[in-house]
Amino acid sequence: MDKIVINGGNRLIGSLPISGSKNAVLPLMILGLLTDETLKLVGTPRLADTTTLGHVLEELGARVELFGQGKGEGLTVHAANITQTMASYELVSKMRASFWVIGPLLARCGQARVSLPGGCAIGTRPVNLYLQGLKEMGADIDVVDGYVNAKAISPSNRLTGAQINFPFISVGATHVMMMAASLADGQTIINNAASEPEVMDVGRCLQAMGARIEGLGTRTLIIDGVEKLNGTTHTVIRDRIEAGAYACAAVASNGEVTLTGADEGLLGALAPVLQQAGATVETKADGLLVKGTSVIRPVNVVTEPYPGFATDLQAPFMGLMCVADGVSHIRETIFENRFMHVQELARLGADIQLQGDTARITGVQALKGAPVMATDLRASVTLVIAGLIAEGQTTIQRVYHLDRGYENLEKKLSGCGADISRIS
Repeated sequence: MDKIVINGGNRLIGSLPISGSKNAVLPLMILGLLTDETLKLVGTPRLADTTTLGHVLEELGARVELFGQGKGEGLTVHAANITQTMASYELVSKMRASFWVIGPLLARCGQARVSLPGGCAIGTRPVNLYLQGLKEMGADIDVVDGYVNAKAISPSNRLTGAQINFPFISVGATHVMMMAASLADGQTIINNAASEPEVMDVGRCLQAMGARIEGLGTRTLIIDGVEKLNGTTHTVIRDRIEAGAYACAAVASNGEVTLTGADEGLLGALAPVLQQAGATVETKADGLLVKGTSVIRPVNVVTEPYPGFATDLQAPFMGLMCVADGVSHIRETIFENRFMHVQELARLGADIQLQGDTARITGVQALKGAPVMATDLRASVTLVIAGLIAEGQTTIQRVYHLDRGYENLEKKLSGCGADISRIS
């Protein structure tokens, strides 16, 4: 099993390219099931998760192909013929987003049998919102032996527009309902919808495919279903979570890194937080310049739905706060199990106390290298950040978590002066 070895202490200096968004490309790939024409996605990151989802789509009968120089410019999804409407446990269990195929399958084929999802063990993340929304759109749903069996019960074998009121904001449920509503009979109104940039990107792609969607970027989406969607070419937005993680790494190492392809808007709520910590964040012609500081100030944050501080950046920011000059607090309000990285950071000498949903971090003068283990996708990158600034050598095990969401991580960091390598 691969490991990542880091010899810490080097400042990150140079340019680091930001890849296409993992959180956008997965639902974008699934959109390919809504049309019998080709969907071309430019700027697709090469990740374990995109490979896994490609296998899910191929299992359903779609053709997924890479294109471009070195096959690294993007991919196409062509689902002219959906040969089966069952997504198996073997594949869906590897990645939660695979479950989202239930929306397009129901919308286009009138039926679906999809395994309950897997993914990172960061909380319960129930799918009841998805199922309730689909029920309100006229689907008969039964859960048997770990599979969701869904069938449109209208005479036309199509879903029907409905008013859907989410009790709390869910990105995944918003994606699924948008997809399903685009081919439904009549109008669907989604209240308390997610407004993340990735949701907007998926919505814009749907619009280019012929969907009639109003309200993108707001909490209310109005979708008038159409008879058929067409193919299109769409460029995936940059990955704000990757950009945020590398920004934290730059500040933690007192570095000076240009995140090429990024801007301050991509960092969102993280940008002012980094500035409070003493960092400099400047928009340049080729990207976003992030400069660290010799004395990192402690900052308190609370994770919230967009446009608040992203839960996916909680762990990377905690890595930065581990060496701040004072005490900071991070409150996690989205996922109840998202502090599993704390015990691993403690192995490196971090001083962190947990009290319910809040972590109290007392900054230390220096972290010390040690063997650690990645626990989930976003937690794994905080161990990389900690290893970059720790004295001595840090070895990170279970790096398959990193491969799910960070394209060419070792290459990108090495290009900025990090002493980092992968060993088998």
